[in-house]
Amino acid sequence: MRLYPRQLKAGHTLYVGVTSNLPARIWQHKNNQVDGFTKKYRIHTLVWYEVHGTMESAILREKAIKAWKRLWKIELVEKSNPEWLDRYSGIL
Repeated sequence: MRLYPRQLKAGHTLYVGVTSNLPARIWQHKNNQVDGFTKKYRIHTLVWYEVHGTMESAILREKAIKAWKRLWKIELVEKSNPEWLDRYSGIL
């Protein structure tokens, strides 16, 4: 599970998704290899992620977070990454 911000400013885009191969999927997003939301909004920074034991639990968590208010998502990131640094290099 991952969360990307476009920028921290109000009104900018956050992205929540799920994958079974986080390093590969982030690389694809960073290099605009995936058509769709992240390419359209130029979302390239990984600021938060969770590891799940099963794809089913990851998908359930993804759906829950997508239903959250924006403020709750921001608070989730800021608990572990208050400066919104890119976490990509830490997972390689």
